[in-house]
This record gives sequence, structure tokens and C-alpha cells, in this order.
Amino acid sequence: MTRAYLSLGANLGDPEAQLASALRRLADSPGNRLVGVSGLYRTRPQGMTDQPDFLNCAACLETAADPHQLLVQTQAVESALGRVRTVRWGPRTIDIDILFHGRARLQDEQLTLPHPRMAERAFVLVPLLEVWHSGDGPDGMQRGDLEAMLARLPDQGVRRVLDGASFLREIERVE
Repeated sequence: MTRAYLSLGANLGDPEAQLASALRRLADSPGNRLVGVSGLYRTRPQGMTDQPDFLNCAACLETAADPHQLLVQTQAVESALGRVRTVRWGPRTIDIDILFHGRARLQDEQLTLPHPRMAERAFVLVPLLEVWHSGDGPDGMQRGDLEAMLARLPDQGVRRVLDGASFLREIERVE
């Protein structure tokens, strides 16, 4: 089993329900086990700003899937939850990004690991720090490495709206 870290976001429909459903579906996929989930964070949109705020979270998943298999799983969940890719950084029912897959370093047409833009995004780093296990990631990445990335960013309007334990209870109620 490999520990993978995911970032999830949604701003259309019922974002909290979409996030909970996505995590439930991933946790229920063969070879996966949800190890941890952050709280929910309300975030101002980045890039394309004329859209509703996002809800974001991070999750730690133990998986038997290799990085490309996990990408297929995340894209299948996005599709099942109505994700349509029309506008870059635009509104969406669900977005799931793989941030890390063990210590893998990878760059091909489908996937780059670690995620290439996570150091620019407080809405990724803040929830990720809640579920991070030091030593995970390439080069034995430590919590301090992520904290240093976050410290370099301006305030991006990331505000916690629900703690991780409460959100986990929501995920467990999803069938």
C-alpha cells in the first residue's frame, strides 16, 4: 500500500455533499483505504474570480493503485459526479487532484507528481497540512517543507468552515 494525498474542491451544486461523495467513492474503491481527511475550507476563486467560492479539503488515502490507476479512479469519480471540463479554473461540481503518490516523481502527458502548482495554492496547502504525515512524499518531505511553501504565499482567503472530524462523519453517512 502506498500513501497518496489528494486535494478536492467544488463550487457548484452542493459542494459539501459532492466532496463527501467523492471521498466515499474513492474509499470504497478496491485497494483503497481513507486514512485521513482535513476539515472543509471556503476559498475565494483563483484565476477566474467571477464564480462562487469553493469548498476545499485534502485527504490521505492508502492505495494499492499505481499513480496512473489512481488517476483513472479519480477521473471516474469526477465523471460520476457530473464533472464537465469546459473552462480552466472555472466552476465545477468536483475537482480531484493527486498531490503525492508515495515518493513518486513523475511527469508525462497524463500526470505530474508531485503536483506542479500546489506550492502556489493555499487552498491546497492549508488542508494538506492537517492530514500530512512527515516523511511522506519525495525526498522524505517534512511538515516544515509544506509550511515554508505556505508562508511564501499571500493571503488567498482560505477559511475553515468545518473541522475534519465533523466532515468525516458526513463522509461515513454517504451510501
